[in-house]
Amino acid sequence: MPLFEIETDSHIFITWAKDEPSARDTLRDAYPTDEIVRITKRPRDSWVISKAALGATGRSLDICSIARDCLSKSSGDKLQAIRLYMSETGSDLEKARRIIESNMVMGW
Repeated sequence: MPLFEIETDSHIFITWAKDEPSARDTLRDAYPTDEIVRITKRPRDSWVISKAALGATGRSLDICSIARDCLSKSSGDKLQAIRLYMSETGSDLEKARRIIESNMVMGW
């Protein structure tokens, strides 16, 4: 089954589905009020997040644990989690956004 990446106005949703209409239905079941911005059929059947793309190479901090902790403290509120992450790590807005969104995809 192909892997689909669906970006909405609020989420980046990753799901396996037999085709694009099925992927859209799966998203609507989980997030019925989200508007689809982009949908992509991934070329492989797995998903990889590059730590280098997140700017996380060569660091002693476990950025994923910090991000998941921020998401937990914010009850999944992405904007609040980004603010918390920036406060805890000193990261800029763009880096904090990428890391928080990546961890949301991983199902914090």
